[in-house]
Amino acid sequence: MFRRNLLRFLVVLTGLVASLPQAWALVEININKGNVEPLPIAVTDFVAAGDLGQRITDVIAADLKRSGLFAPVNKQAFIEKISNPDQPPRFDDWKVINAQALVTGRVTQEGDGRLRAEFRLWDTFAGQQLTGQQFYTQPENWRRVAHIIADAIYERLTGEKGYFDTRVVYVAESGPKTARKRQLAIMDQDGFNARALTNANELVLTPRFSPNRQEITYMSFEGNQPRVYLLQLETGQREVVGNFPGMTFSPRFSPDGQKVIMSLQQEGNSNIYTMDLRSRTTTRLTSTAAIDTSPSYSPDGTQVVFESDRGGKPQLYVMGADGSNQRRISFGDGSYSTPVWSPRGDLIAFTKQSGGKFSIGVMKTDGSGERILTSGFHNEGPTWAPNGRVLMFFRQAAGAGGPQIYSIDLSGYNEQAVQTKGFASDPAWSPLLE
Repeated sequence: MFRRNLLRFLVVLTGLVASLPQAWALVEININKGNVEPLPIAVTDFVAAGDLGQRITDVIAADLKRSGLFAPVNKQAFIEKISNPDQPPRFDDWKVINAQALVTGRVTQEGDGRLRAEFRLWDTFAGQQLTGQQFYTQPENWRRVAHIIADAIYERLTGEKGYFDTRVVYVAESGPKTARKRQLAIMDQDGFNARALTNANELVLTPRFSPNRQEITYMSFEGNQPRVYLLQLETGQREVVGNFPGMTFSPRFSPDGQKVIMSLQQEGNSNIYTMDLRSRTTTRLTSTAAIDTSPSYSPDGTQVVFESDRGGKPQLYVMGADGSNQRRISFGDGSYSTPVWSPRGDLIAFTKQSGGKFSIGVMKTDGSGERILTSGFHNEGPTWAPNGRVLMFFRQAAGAGGPQIYSIDLSGYNEQAVQTKGFASDPAWSPLLE
């Protein structure tokens, strides 16, 4: 509902979509090849009154560049100036500067005050259009339109869903290390439009998005009492999931959004429980004298990965969603923590502590194929983009004042800082907005 309410509707322009098969793509994604050679793409300023067309295309180009799959061509190299995006471009002018794909468009204001943004994507070497769409929205939502257009371009050129029209909830940190204040905040995936969700007078931890609603769950120490909360982002309504004896850790939604899975500490050990959000009944999934925590569902809801020190040090385990068939999957040197299942279902991301470093890595769901993507003084808390191709995490550098959020793709080569106003930790990526 969120995207439909915001944009009202989307119209695919008649005759704009080329007849090429949808599986056809200019960019091949293969995470096993290492560094991907980015595709040169020219993103021209949309024809518009004022500078809005340029601002929209700057966001589109920035999204594509951050993905690591595209290399926007410097506008100073453009030969043709697009004045009528309805006309085919002079393809030779774009081939000579090696722009293998070209984006043109227009932004106009309707009589009712809405913006109409339209774009066309061209394959310059084949000399044909790949796709074209138009969108209507209120003027203040121009950045979202830019992200949605970037998603459409990404999908058409790679054959996979984009991830730009998303948000990230995180813990915003401020103040000295000895008296650090933490509050929930939310931002667009590129760091813009950040705003606070809670005040700084309560300690908050582990925010997580619902997979199908604009809702988050998180842990709070409001009134020095650990509780798990649900927060509706559109209305600001907040409710307590439940009051549990002892400590509560790492709440996370089930794939259907109907349950919350979490770790509850009682009598010195912690075990994993689920709570049905409709009936508020709890079900215990593990029963050990160890510390079982950080549970995360597989995208089909049939399995759960979690962290446990039942073998002597923290390792990763997988079990059925009912707690059955608990088995260890991590066997490398060091300790493993904060596992999270990929939305594609093929990989599990984790934090690994070994050799005096903290690393972010991925492994297959049976524990094979472990790959470290990045290592440092303190890296922690991976979260997946909804297309399962990019991770965010937070890093505390040696001697730094506080943590910062970074993103990295599955090749391990495209690592970038996400700009936030202050210190930031524990990011959680939303699904694509609706």
